[in-house]
Amino acid sequence: MVGGLVYFPRMLDKIRLYARGDLPEAYHNNLGREFDGHCLAFLHIKYAELRERVLAGGSDEEILEWCYANGRRPGEGEIEIFNGFMQKAGWRDVSSERLAILLQRSGLGHLDQQCATRFDFIEFDEGRTPPDFRRWEPPRFAKWGQPLTHRCA
Repeated sequence: MVGGLVYFPRMLDKIRLYARGDLPEAYHNNLGREFDGHCLAFLHIKYAELRERVLAGGSDEEILEWCYANGRRPGEGEIEIFNGFMQKAGWRDVSSERLAILLQRSGLGHLDQQCATRFDFIEFDEGRTPPDFRRWEPPRFAKWGQPLTHRCA
């Protein structure tokens, strides 16, 4: 995480890996698009300009400051909301169908019950196990195993 932004360092790493010829080909078509595109739009930065700045060198923190100077500096609340959007993409939203397609195409369809978000997919696809956030989901049953007696409207 850099400057509180959960996705920003990954985007910079992909730019650097691509420039060195080390980014797997499967990632090439999405450079500057998908999650990169969301992050760029959030900061009001164009991909080509960011790529040029990244390749000029500097730390992730310095590059983020450049983004703030050349795009916009979001507030803490905006960053919190943006991170939530990014971390939950694919979970009960318009990209849920895209997540299901990604799981099938990548041969990870058997993980559909464990992979709730696009961030989860990235972790599984790259050979890592994502954190289990199910403990934060609202309870579906009363404390002692009894069904809840009220219904949501």
